[in-house]
Amino acid sequence: MSIQFTTGLLTGMSIACLMLPLLYRRWENQKKKIIDDQKSFVHIIENTRDFLYYFQVYPKREFKYLSPSAEHFFGEGSIERAFKNSDIPFIEIHPDDYHILEKKVKGELNFDESIVQRWLDKNGEYRYFEEYATPIYKNGTLVAIQGVLRNIDDKIQLEKELQYQISHDSLTGIYNREYFDYKFEQFDQTSNIPIAILICDLDELKYMNDHFGHKEGDWIIMETARLLNQFSSDMVTVARLGGDEFALILEHSTEKTAKELIDQIIMEFINYNETSKREIKLSIGFSFEENSLGNMTTIFSKADKNMYQAKKRNKNRISEVKHLRYPI
Repeated sequence: MSIQFTTGLLTGMSIACLMLPLLYRRWENQKKKIIDDQKSFVHIIENTRDFLYYFQVYPKREFKYLSPSAEHFFGEGSIERAFKNSDIPFIEIHPDDYHILEKKVKGELNFDESIVQRWLDKNGEYRYFEEYATPIYKNGTLVAIQGVLRNIDDKIQLEKELQYQISHDSLTGIYNREYFDYKFEQFDQTSNIPIAILICDLDELKYMNDHFGHKEGDWIIMETARLLNQFSSDMVTVARLGGDEFALILEHSTEKTAKELIDQIIMEFINYNETSKREIKLSIGFSFEENSLGNMTTIFSKADKNMYQAKKRNKNRISEVKHLRYPI
């Protein structure tokens, strides 16, 4: 019995001696793989254009981590400066986004949604960043915010281009009917202000198209849009409604300022016609109301009616006074 036990023990020890190196090598390989995976993960994190951060907010505000890729946007040494001065994010954020940052570090934002903010980059230009952040709580107290940020300048630019295409006329580059309708609805349903609408319609565009071609007609439309758009401002919206018809919305206007603007437009076209190879003949009608709310359809209809009355007068003057060149 003792011989068998001894024999078994020796056999087991021999097998163990043979297996230990294999198990050790396997353990070493697994350990190396884990280390390599960790290094690879760290490399990805530290070299991606996205950057991660961990910002302590309690007991005092300070960065605990910033991935090296942050320096791609904010410049060499920016991470060290941020560690030394925790107010850097508050100093370099766009003024209009400051309140977002304050709410974020106080835990007052909806962290289920992305956060868009602008910061100054190394060239002194504001860049857009989309952030996904997570608040860290300890014993019910917000102690830190951690998150990942990605630059979205290209996305913002694309959105701006799409918005421009949606709201601007493809031929002339000024606002289109859709944008006019948006402003129309705004002042008809939500904002009550003194307002005037000017309707401008090209005279004899069909004649130009029939005798000189649509290319010439398009050129007249584009020139008209360019001349009218010179009068656009924060309070004056110039739009092409379609075809040969344009409209101007004058916000916070008076009847006097509307008439003065019409006089300025007439003079602009008169001066243009003095030197242009083609005359641009325009009929203008307008309407004014002290209150826009619920009245925009009436205002537009009156302006349109007045425009057609002006167009009739222009036609009569053309037939009666052959030397009259500017029937506006």
